[in-house]
Amino acid sequence: MNSIIQDDLFRYEGLKSKNLMVKISYFFFTPGFRFTYYFRKAQLANNSVSRLFWRICHRSCMLNTGIQIPVCTRIGKEFRISHWGTIVINGETVIGKNFNIAQGVLIGYSDGRNKGVPHIGDNVIINANAVVVGGVKIGNNVLVAPNAFVNFDVPDDSIVIGNPGRIITRNSSPTAKYLVYTVE
Repeated sequence: MNSIIQDDLFRYEGLKSKNLMVKISYFFFTPGFRFTYYFRKAQLANNSVSRLFWRICHRSCMLNTGIQIPVCTRIGKEFRISHWGTIVINGETVIGKNFNIAQGVLIGYSDGRNKGVPHIGDNVIINANAVVVGGVKIGNNVLVAPNAFVNFDVPDDSIVIGNPGRIITRNSSPTAKYLVYTVE
């Protein structure tokens, strides 16, 4: 298993993730991890035949799970899909490491004042049904609450709640106690 995929699996189970049975069970019984596995394999493919094979697997998993994250999306190591189902991320989005995402999330392009796609920092959690759109920068250690609408820049060590979104700043990381099994 590639090291980046192992780091992604580590986010689910910690040191237990090195066990072969844990790897197998997460692949077969955790749709979010299976999607991540195919996503990473399609990105890491080094020849046209393997690239085609992994992209077909990725596309099939995309259709079966409702998770729409194109292979061209740049996501750092330690990516975790907390709950699977209808997740949409624009392919031009850039996401840092230790990223958690839940069901119903949309991260996408927007025209207008903040035209573009989001750039998301490290140690970010985006909870269920949140929407992050436009050329905005989400800082490090940010927690986006369920159902929040974010179309503005968010500084480091913040929580975003509500629709329209409202920023609550913290002196320390609001995500530290929620991001378990991180690799430094």
